[in-house]
Amino acid sequence: MTEIPDGESREPGSQWYDGEAGPLVRPYAMTGGRTQPGPTGVRFDLIALVTLDPAAPALDDDSALGPEHRTLIDLCRVETQSVAELAADADLPVGVIRVLLGDLLELGCVTVSRPVPPARLPDERILREVIEGLRAL
Repeated sequence: MTEIPDGESREPGSQWYDGEAGPLVRPYAMTGGRTQPGPTGVRFDLIALVTLDPAAPALDDDSALGPEHRTLIDLCRVETQSVAELAADADLPVGVIRVLLGDLLELGCVTVSRPVPPARLPDERILREVIEGLRAL
């Protein structure tokens, strides 16, 4: 072990580890330098719901997936989660999560349900009329 000037000790060759912060891996290293999810050009909204596909191929022995991919699969295995929740639970930037989810989507591991566009939601005026009608009963 080498002694660092601030009194912390570090294993030789462990320049990628910080005693307080843990492993230091830059986001571009996790995504292979990519900033867009896959060649399909899918854009994941923050509130898009991600579910593990029950028909997904077995990826337990697949070395093409990194540890971050496996973390996302494990998080989706428990329950359906939004892109924002996955980013928070995995403690990764949303941009990285989008790229990793693009990989998983192309491999057929996950399915994505997009939120209903605002144009297809019921008009607020109609909802207020329904509430007023229910109150009148």
